Amino acid sequence: MKCIWEISVEKTIPNRRKKRFPRGFTLIELLVVIAIIAVLMAILMPALNRAREQGKRAACLNNLRQLTLGWILYADDNDDKIIYARVQSRTAWVLWQGFGVSEEERMEDVRSGMLYRYCPDVKLYKCPTGIRGEVVTYAIVDAMNGFDWVREGVTLPKGVYIKLRSEIRQPSRRIVFIDEGRLSPDSWTIYYDRAQWWDGTPARHGDGTNFSFADGHSEYWKWKDPRTVARSKGKSTATVQPDNPDLHAVQRACWGKLGYEPSN
Repeated sequence: MKCIWEISVEKTIPNRRKKRFPRGFTLIELLVVIAIIAVLMAILMPALNRAREQGKRAACLNNLRQLTLGWILYADDNDDKIIYARVQSRTAWVLWQGFGVSEEERMEDVRSGMLYRYCPDVKLYKCPTGIRGEVVTYAIVDAMNGFDWVREGVTLPKGVYIKLRSEIRQPSRRIVFIDEGRLSPDSWTIYYDRAQWWDGTPARHGDGTNFSFADGHSEYWKWKDPRTVARSKGKSTATVQPDNPDLHAVQRACWGKLGYEPSN
C-alpha cells in the first residue's frame, strides 16, 4: 500500500514535464532585428539632423532680430546715429581684445559694448552652432558705420556708407548683421566697385548664412553658385567671381547698389 507522500510525488512529476518554457530569440532572429534597427537609424538620422539644424537656424534668426531691434533703439536714443561697427573701438557695439583672451573676458567685452544696454543677454550674441569658447558669432557690415572708407580716401556715393539711420533707403533690403561664425577684429565687408569678395564667405546652417536687415527682420540665404559654396568651405580661395548671383545679392544688400556694371 502506497503512502500518501508517494502518491503525491507520482502526480507531481508528470505535471512538471508537461510545463512549457517560453522560447528565446535565435541568433539569426536577433541579427535580423539589429539589422532592421540599423536601417531605420540610417533613414531617420539625416532627417533628425536636419530638424535639429533647422531649430538652430530659427534660434539664430531670432538672435539677429533681437540684436537689430536693439540696434534700432540705440539710434532712436542717440539722435539717429547708428552704433559703431568696428569692434576695436571702445564705442563699438561689442569690444574685441584679440583671439587670445578667455571666454569670461569675451563675455565682459560684450557687456562693455554699446549694444548691451538694449540686448542684455550674452546668449543673444552667439549662434547655437558656434564653437565652444566663442561668445560672439555675428558681425555688422562695413556699410553700417563700420570701416570708414571715406576717411581712407575712397569715394563712395551718398547713401552707400551709413552713419544715420534716416539715411537708409529701403531698410528692408539693407543688411545690418551677418552670421559670420566668429568675431573678427573689424566689421564684415565686401567690395563695392568690383565683382569680388573681401572677407570670408560664411557657410552657416548649411550652404548659406543668416542676415538681419535695417527694418528689423532677418532671413536665411542659401548660396546658389557653386563657387560661393566652394569658397565658404575652404575648397577655393578665388575672390574674384564675375557673374556670381550670390556676390551681387550680398553687395546690393550691403551697399544698397552695385558700384559697377555686371556683365550679366
